[in-house]
Amino acid sequence: MDTDWTPSACTLPTAELPLRRAEFDQLFADYLRGADRVDPHTLDLLLAADSRATATDLTARENECCSFFTFTFTEAPDDRIRLRIHVPPAYVAVLDGLSERLPQ
Repeated sequence: MDTDWTPSACTLPTAELPLRRAEFDQLFADYLRGADRVDPHTLDLLLAADSRATATDLTARENECCSFFTFTFTEAPDDRIRLRIHVPPAYVAVLDGLSERLPQ
């Protein structure tokens, strides 16, 4: 798995990158219920409903350093939430890297 997919546009200090990746890994491990790559620029994640606070906090902090992400939360069936992650064309490789971190 490629762990060096963070773009130069990211302003998170380099020392904090592994911690942030670990937070995403933990979110996926604990709450991911499904994923769908809608198109090259868009990834939909189906998360357990009790992930909302964790996921909202994590995505808000991610937007502080990587403002090219668009994170949108919507309600989903079966007491779940959908997290849509969208990136501009220049950042498709970043979304690819994030997608590769999803549990198989």
